[in-house]
Amino acid sequence: MAIDAVAAPATATARPPRRGGGGVRGNENVAGWLFVAPIIVILGLFMLLPILMAFWVSLTDWNGQGSPFTSEAPVVGAENYTRLFTEDGLDRRDFMTSIRNNIYYVALVVPAQTVLALGLALIVNNRLLRGKSFFRSAFYFPSVTSSVAISVVFLFLFANSGAVNGLLRLFGIDGPQWFADPRGVLHLLLGAVGVDSPPAALAEGGPFGLSWWDWLSGPSVAMMSIITLVVWTTSGTFMLMFLAALQQVPVVLDEASTIDGASRWQRFRHVTLPLIKPTTFLVLTLGLIGSWQVFDQVYVMSQGDPAKTTLTPAYLSYRTAFRDFDYGSGAAISFLLFLIIIVLTLLQRRIMADRDSAGRRSWRRTVRRGGRS
Repeated sequence: MAIDAVAAPATATARPPRRGGGGVRGNENVAGWLFVAPIIVILGLFMLLPILMAFWVSLTDWNGQGSPFTSEAPVVGAENYTRLFTEDGLDRRDFMTSIRNNIYYVALVVPAQTVLALGLALIVNNRLLRGKSFFRSAFYFPSVTSSVAISVVFLFLFANSGAVNGLLRLFGIDGPQWFADPRGVLHLLLGAVGVDSPPAALAEGGPFGLSWWDWLSGPSVAMMSIITLVVWTTSGTFMLMFLAALQQVPVVLDEASTIDGASRWQRFRHVTLPLIKPTTFLVLTLGLIGSWQVFDQVYVMSQGDPAKTTLTPAYLSYRTAFRDFDYGSGAAISFLLFLIIIVLTLLQRRIMADRDSAGRRSWRRTVRRGGRS
């Protein structure tokens, strides 16, 4: 009993005293908000507020006269959005044509620039390569050059009497009229084997006002020249990202796989690629976003011609708003483009996450089987 009586006050006094809410640490939250307040105000005024204003414009029939935030601009609600999907007419046809063109553009640009960037990164990361600084600068130089200047140069290269057609003539090939032929490359290939007119099953029908023959045309030769330009100018930036990731791959893993008898391809597939997967996801995401936002090359080189085969949603939004003075429809197109980018980015993230989890499950099964053996 005496022991318990002595131990009781000792236990009570062993508890550390509680600190009050004041002091330096008690004001950390307030100090943190004070530090980030300037950037929050700047982003709110110059990014969030303009986005909300543009969204309001997309709900009106504003023609650029006066202010869109007064009663003079009629409010049409979601009509600017629904008209692009449900109403037959030039607006829906142009929008769907731009979506078709951009789908072909994304399908070719994103894989090409990713593979080229990874290949260039593997080249300049080679320990036996001499003059690494020169090759890194040479590969990266197109990415820091003005896209407008490069677009003008490519216009001369792909002219009817330009260097590209001159090079093709050396091999006995008559080059196409790059910025005058509206036919898609798939139509050109079918025309080479005698299929010049669409089959009856493809000539009629099709979603959103375009026939199946139009959807299956493929990118035009003008779009192919723009694709070539974009892949060449963007691969340098993504090369640096892959190069930074490759330099973080432990050398001991590559050496261990070599000792185990793995070939160069097996080392690249089973060691290098899994370790640089976060960078690959970043490159694919940035490439996807940039491909749906292509504007300056189209504006300089073709302005949607020939026959709207290089028309993209970004350029269509600009043309609708600033040339046709239909700012409501132009803003609606831009927000639909934003929604497309968000959905595709989330879908891409979901697909890569599923593959990553499947790879981890396969690796765990392999480890368990090895443990049982």
